[in-house]
Parts: sequence; structure tokens; C-alpha cells
Amino acid sequence: MIGEKGKLLYTVYRALTYGLSPFLYIHLRFRVLRGVEHPVRWPERLGRASTLRPPGHLIWFHTASLGEGMAAIPVIKRCMEEKPDCAILMTSTTASAFEIITTRLPIGVIYQFAPLDIPAAINAFLGYWKPNAIMLMEGELWPNLILGASRNGIALALLNARMSAKSFSRWSRPILLPLISFMLSKFSVIIPLSTMQGIHFQLLQAPPYVINFSGDLKYDAVEEFDISKRGVQGIEELKVQLAHRRVWMVSSIHRGEEEVVLGVHKVLMRMYPDMVTIIVPRYPRHGREIAIELQKQGLSVALRSRDEKLVSGTSIYVVDTLGELRHFYTLTPIAVIGGSFLPGLTGHNISEAAAAGCAVLTGHHVGHFLDMVLKLQQSNPLSVLQVSAEELVEALSELFSNSEILEVRRLAAKQAFQSLSSGIVANVWNHINFNVLRHALR
Repeated sequence: MIGEKGKLLYTVYRALTYGLSPFLYIHLRFRVLRGVEHPVRWPERLGRASTLRPPGHLIWFHTASLGEGMAAIPVIKRCMEEKPDCAILMTSTTASAFEIITTRLPIGVIYQFAPLDIPAAINAFLGYWKPNAIMLMEGELWPNLILGASRNGIALALLNARMSAKSFSRWSRPILLPLISFMLSKFSVIIPLSTMQGIHFQLLQAPPYVINFSGDLKYDAVEEFDISKRGVQGIEELKVQLAHRRVWMVSSIHRGEEEVVLGVHKVLMRMYPDMVTIIVPRYPRHGREIAIELQKQGLSVALRSRDEKLVSGTSIYVVDTLGELRHFYTLTPIAVIGGSFLPGLTGHNISEAAAAGCAVLTGHHVGHFLDMVLKLQQSNPLSVLQVSAEELVEALSELFSNSEILEVRRLAAKQAFQSLSSGIVANVWNHINFNVLRHALR
């Protein structure tokens, strides 16, 4: 009964997306004009390939944005090692992901922008690339993609599977539950990033036998990546400039959180005049806006994109670039993970900071990252400190004033990360190979 309702709902969805296609095309062109989509490669979003498909088997990895893309790379590397004769195609949806991921992918991986979930784009994409298997990352549950792949006999896997509370609530509604249940029935394996996420997928009526657990791939996404000689030189120069100053960094902040950060900065500056605050906004444009506003207030700010130095009197360094976050974690003993201090925000990956040996702090609004916070804390209670915006000054002051506490928290974070990050990619690979590839690559 649910399967029939799911098919009916999909028929309605497919008709709606077909009818809306001309308007979505106009919207896409508008995004190109605004600089949101790639100025040259935007036709790929309509399923139009910009390179040749190699002969033989092909596995398609699809991610939404940068974080999911980075989490997929260790699995892609393992896949290339185990299946060297199989071509790998990777897609993402954002221009920012394109800028970074294409510099981090192993040689030989094909990159394209993902097609919009409209019938013509999906049909064109699947018809050209003819993947043998599709690995979707995290929450990329698009009806035309999933059911179009199933209709063409293409095996499907959902890796690091997760669903926000908002999405889970929406899909749980009686009108949509048959559709998501129908979609999830098409997967050969679903690997949730946590037990709670696995429960969510079971409640959405995913077949119990396809749900397998391996851990969060974002732990294994933390590894050393090469950066340009210019980038290395810049990091080394910053280390020298920061050598004799107290430093803390706040990363991945969203709009509105800069007010929290600057309030904390002003209070701490009265206590520690030699302090430097490194601010890494989620989006580079936001960083430039912050710098302009601070300069209007008469504050001296150094901007990363301009290679500005931390001269005497400069106490704020704004990182308005992409792809350097993990390297900046090596410059600071204290990392505050943003996207977590205002209601409605859902946190960010804290494992990079823990891996770098930072004392890690984050807010209480962490969304699905709560599982990562709790697992790190279970491994070592001192590994992650959750504080409110009002408690941030006191927490940072304690770390600045007590070197023993700071070192204990840094060591705790690194040890907790190391204990949780081993074996995840191997487990994921075993599930993919057994449940998907041994059938799809015959």
C-alpha cells in the first residue's frame, strides 16, 4: 500500500519538476549572473557533460558541498586502490566546493557539477555517464535522481547518511512518508553517521537489512593536504608573527555570530592586550564584510586574501579564503567552532580542530554534530567544552590564564580524535564492496 502511494507521489513530483523546468532554467541563469554558479561550466547542472566518459565501469560519488566532498575523498581513494580499472566520477552542487575539491581529488577522478533534480537533466546525465553504482553522501535524497537510477538498474548507496531534525520532521508527515519510504527502498546499503540517524532512517521505513554502521567519515576526512608554496610560506610567516602572542581562533561563523565574537574579543583585550583573535567565517564574502565594518570602527584588521601582516596594534586576523581551515588550526592552541552560538544554527565539524590538538570549544546549537560532540566527550570528557555565548569569555580566560588546563584539554581532544578515527574508511569500503559493487561491477 505504501509502495503504491509512494509511486503515485513520485508521479506527482516528476510532473511538477517537469512543469517547473523552464522556470528553474531561468533561475539557474540568474544564479550565473549573480556569480553563484560557475560562469563556464553551468550547463553541467542541466546534465550536459563537459568531458568524455571513459570506457568500462564507472562509479559516481555525489556530494552537496565542500564538507561532504572532503568526507568522500578517503572512500574514493580506497575505491581507486581496490578497483583500479573502474572510473570514478564526482559531482557537487556549489562553486565553492568546486574550487577546493578539484585541487584535492586524486589524479584520474572526473569532476562535474551535479545535475538539477529535473527529469531532463537527470535523464541526460544518467544516459551519458551510465554509472554502474551511485554513492550519495549524507542527505542528498533527490527523487528524480534516486528513482531514475533505480529504473535504469543502477545500484545506490547512501554514505554518512544523515537527516536534519527539520528534514526528518518534514519527511515524517503522512503525505510525504510514502515517498521517502519508496525512495529508501531503492538503496542497497545505507550507512548512517550515528545510531540516532540510523533510527531516523528506520522510522522513515528504510529496509532494516540495508542499514549498516561504520562511524562518521568526517573523522577520516582529516588528513594532510598539499597547499601551494605561497600558502605554506604564508602559514609559516604567521607562525612567526604569532609566536609571542596569545591566540584563539573562531571558525565557520555565520552571520550574527560576529557580534558575539567581537564582544568577547573586546572584553579579553582588556585582560590580555597582546591577544590575537583569528576569525574564519563560513563564507569568504562575510569575512571581507566583517573587516570593512571593523575598520570603520577604527580597529586594525589584517585580511588573509591580501596577505596583510599582523603588525603591532593589529589584534584581529580575518581569514577570507577557502580550503585553509585545517592549516589555521595548527596556528592556534584554542579553537572555537562557530555555527553553534545562535538559535537556528546547526554546528560544524569539530574533528579537524581536535586532530590538530586544539582545545576545542563549541556552542549548544550543533544539530547532527551533537553525536560527534558526545562521542568525543565519552572518549575523554575534557576533549570538547560546550559553552553559551555568555560563558565564552570565562572559558577562554581560564585557558589563557592556566597553561596546565590548556594543555590537558589540547591533549584530550587529540587523543579522543585518534581513538574514534581508526578503521572507518575500511568499514565503509567493506559495506560498499559487499552490498553494492560485487553485484554492480559484474
